[in-house]
Amino acid sequence: MELELELQPLNLPCDSDRSLVIAGPCSAESEEQVMCTARQLAMKGCHIFRAGIWKPRTKPGGFEGHGETALPWLKRVKEETGMMVSTEVATPEHIEAALKYDVDLLWIGARTTANPFAMQSIADALKGVDIPVLVKNPVNPDLELWIGAMERINQAGIKRIGAIHRGFSSYDKKIYRNLPMWQIPIELRRRIPQLPIICDPSHIGGKRELIAPLCQQAMDLGFDGLIVESHCEPDKAWSDAKQQVTPEVLDYILNLLVIRNEHTTTEGITTLRKQIDELDNQLIELLAKRMRVCREIGQYKKEHNMTVLQTTRYNEILDKRGAHGALCGMGPKFVKEIFESVHEESVRQQMEIINK
Repeated sequence: MELELELQPLNLPCDSDRSLVIAGPCSAESEEQVMCTARQLAMKGCHIFRAGIWKPRTKPGGFEGHGETALPWLKRVKEETGMMVSTEVATPEHIEAALKYDVDLLWIGARTTANPFAMQSIADALKGVDIPVLVKNPVNPDLELWIGAMERINQAGIKRIGAIHRGFSSYDKKIYRNLPMWQIPIELRRRIPQLPIICDPSHIGGKRELIAPLCQQAMDLGFDGLIVESHCEPDKAWSDAKQQVTPEVLDYILNLLVIRNEHTTTEGITTLRKQIDELDNQLIELLAKRMRVCREIGQYKKEHNMTVLQTTRYNEILDKRGAHGALCGMGPKFVKEIFESVHEESVRQQMEIINK
């Protein structure tokens, strides 16, 4: 049975020009480092400070956080700067400790989101608590698992819930540390329109030079905010040094952001949208005609005892259509994916004919 989330606004402070921004170092390394970064961010107008107290590392031997020892540092940030403070939790014990030190906002990491057992134990620990909780997408691109994690938290009585899009792991890392795969948070927004979605450009990019363009992409797609890693001396950071920026650089990036008005009247594009609707209808009709021809080919293959899959022909289609698409201003990968799907449906229909 599909569940609906019962949500309330996060009620987190937003900069009127920047939307919601959560910033701070990947890890709380020392009280001095935490306070230095927090003071600089507060001076730049940041309202919510983040820092990793417990750090899940891919391999043992790296810095895994100071744990509860560092929580008083966050409390000091809150008292001296007036900022709200936030950290990642992965166990009921983490939640208990964070609440003891008046942490204002919790987030759940990608590895934890991917584990329903862990998510249920966290949900059970949150019963009776009123605190905003942000849930990062699971490591792999699984929208149902992501939604399921938020449903568990919601069923525990937490209504101030948001999603963090931090990209998805890939063996073949080229530009990004984690592939953005924007279509997944876009589908999440379609499925749960009232759910706030926050972008994590630090973990998507993995490099500080990618943070600015990723922030702008997120704003262009209508995301509700950003969570960015910022360190007073990023090159000396004990974890994820390459993806952290100074508070000054972060302020520069945020000041350059163009925040578009999602609620502006669409009257001016109504005619263009009608054209899109007409073209989409034509596309469907053309695909239907193509499938009719494919079924005729399937009948021919059946009568002449031919296999459905003709690899040479398939490769020819992909190569030619990809080249044609590039000439028309479309990405070859985009065209290739379209015709892979078209071919898959063609094969399915021909298999039905051959097996009748």
